[in-house]
Amino acid sequence: MPWKPDYLTLAEAKAYLRAVDTIDDAELPGWITAASRAIDRRCNRQFGQLAAPAARVYRRPAMWNPEVCMWVIDIDDVQDVTGMTVGGVAYASQRGVLLPDNAPADGQPWKALGFPDQPTASYVGAPVAVTVVARWGWTAVPLQVSAACKLQVSRWFSRRDSPNGIAGSPETGQLRLLARLDPDVATTLTGLARRRRAG
Repeated sequence: MPWKPDYLTLAEAKAYLRAVDTIDDAELPGWITAASRAIDRRCNRQFGQLAAPAARVYRRPAMWNPEVCMWVIDIDDVQDVTGMTVGGVAYASQRGVLLPDNAPADGQPWKALGFPDQPTASYVGAPVAVTVVARWGWTAVPLQVSAACKLQVSRWFSRRDSPNGIAGSPETGQLRLLARLDPDVATTLTGLARRRRAG
């Protein structure tokens, strides 16, 4: 699974739309990609995974978090910690732990490193470059994300039949389409949005 993948295949989108011909096969992939990236923006994260561990640099200090009683460094989402290092050293050798606790059991990624003791001086104080190597991302796309992508693709795909942003007819009733993600998509993605610390 690549980084920032499409969350639907063409076949899955066609099955959801009940499209049995190939007339729209050239157009649908664009809507699939657009819906996938809209979901990423809504959730402030992506749901793919790198093929191999890679280095990422974080330029902010460790912050004391009284809720977990640890010094915490925010990192990108990670579920596979094989070969993970912090500053060139295995994170566990510095008594580091991945947070939040029980993330795998809850089907969530880890998104921070915590240190029960004040970590190496280079991680504390003024922001400095902290290099973390890991296989970033999610090991599988959550079902809610694929479901939300189906809904949004369906809505955008039917947009050709409402060129003025109004769906329906005077006889059966009309609905003005909103210039944002489908409300049902937003509901489907509840709990998957990530809050990131400013700075």
